[in-house]
Amino acid sequence: MAAAPGDPVGYFRCTSRFWMGVIAISIGYFAWAVFLPSTIPYENLGQFGHFTKYLVDSHPKLLYNGFWLAWAIHIAEALYSIKLCKTKGITDSSVQRRWFIQTFLFGIASLSHLLAYKPPPKKQR
Repeated sequence: MAAAPGDPVGYFRCTSRFWMGVIAISIGYFAWAVFLPSTIPYENLGQFGHFTKYLVDSHPKLLYNGFWLAWAIHIAEALYSIKLCKTKGITDSSVQRRWFIQTFLFGIASLSHLLAYKPPPKKQR
């Protein structure tokens, strides 16, 4: 859904499916390595599997803390998206909620669309 030209109230732009897929797979694999590392078929993943096995065996605390740090960053980005919506004149609460959810799930891939948005200048009377 895009707003009519000159009307920032309902501006929303969906993240590309490519980035949605990349981020979902990355976060999913990260969670898998943190919470169920014994079920990962490391040998079938080539060099990536060897690297993951090394991280799981040698740096499990780093993986665990990194996983939660990634989610903390997504939460911070999502909260910032609400502030950015208000700053850019996007006042519709359902649109703000969509930005919040999309940015929470896909991070900077979503937030970059909002950061790039230039609202039309306000008319002076």
